[in-house]
Amino acid sequence: MRELLQRLAQYAHWAVFLILELLAGIMLFRYNHYQQSVWLTQANAVVGRVLEWKAGMLSYVGLGKRNAELTERNIVLQMEATRLRRELGAAQPDSTDTDSLRAEALNGARLIPAQVVANSVRRDDNYLTINRGSADGVCPEMGVLSGTGIVGIVGKTSPHYALVMSVLNTQSSISCRLRGTEYFGYLHWQGGSPLRAYIDDIPRHARFEVGDEVETSGYSSVFPAGIFVGRVAKISDSADGLAYRLEVELSTDLANVRDVCIIVRDDAEELDSMIVEN
Repeated sequence: MRELLQRLAQYAHWAVFLILELLAGIMLFRYNHYQQSVWLTQANAVVGRVLEWKAGMLSYVGLGKRNAELTERNIVLQMEATRLRRELGAAQPDSTDTDSLRAEALNGARLIPAQVVANSVRRDDNYLTINRGSADGVCPEMGVLSGTGIVGIVGKTSPHYALVMSVLNTQSSISCRLRGTEYFGYLHWQGGSPLRAYIDDIPRHARFEVGDEVETSGYSSVFPAGIFVGRVAKISDSADGLAYRLEVELSTDLANVRDVCIIVRDDAEELDSMIVEN
């Protein structure tokens, strides 16, 4: 006990000093308006920065979920726009039922949201890996979409992942048409820019121009009709001169895609059985 008292006595002057400093500070900021204003201003600035940092962190945590929701919503809106174009001039039921409108837009299809976990765009044959697989209902030959357009086609699956053949693959061939017409051809990529692909076999009598929109034709079980693909960037003749060759500026930047959806068509097997391969 004596040793404890001696130690307290040894540092007592420091304790007195700190107490007096605290009292002086309290009196200074309490009875002087200028110092009080400066203190409150600095304190508010610090609190504001802390709250801003907290809000930023919370926003970042929820960003992935919002991006996935927006991707799915954009796909539904694309398909809804296609349906409305087809039914232009026809009376539409007055309904505010979101689920009903969604079902009509998807026309019996379902969307499985996923994220890209690996990607390549610099090879001749590029692939993506997504974090959904057979355990989630994903199968080969299913189409993969982003909020801006087509991404590719599922090649093979594991229980929790799927390998997707990118549009930027020389083996990829997707049936597309000029929007607003029935003139169609097959979209393919020949390397080079990840933002450009080509459509061959557009008939010579077709009427179109640079800037016209290109969409999926629906002539397969992979993609339904009306999914935005891109715009005509250049028109040239085919190798044999009997048709047009279109250079298409793709709507989806495959080098910067993260949130996607796999489109599941319940009628895919039946449709495949009735399609004659060319």
